[in-house]
Amino acid sequence: MLLITLVSDAVQLLTLLIVVRAILSWIPTTDYGHPIIRVVMRTTDPVLEPVRRILPPLGGLDLSPIVAILLLQLVGQLVTRILFSVLAGA
Repeated sequence: MLLITLVSDAVQLLTLLIVVRAILSWIPTTDYGHPIIRVVMRTTDPVLEPVRRILPPLGGLDLSPIVAILLLQLVGQLVTRILFSVLAGA
């Protein structure tokens, strides 16, 4: 059950970081050289970049964080259910 909790927590943390990144993009004075912001960017880039390649900005609006969060939640639930089934059957 610890593995299920870890997966769930990782999905929640990554979702939170994507939301933080989206909010930071609205702040014109954001210092992208700040170490904490660089960690947020480096952590979320692997999730957002593939989505951005498939879904370019529409009218200047970047929908990739919304799509990434939905996909992340879906994959997280799927992995959690698979792990639960495997661990319950063991």
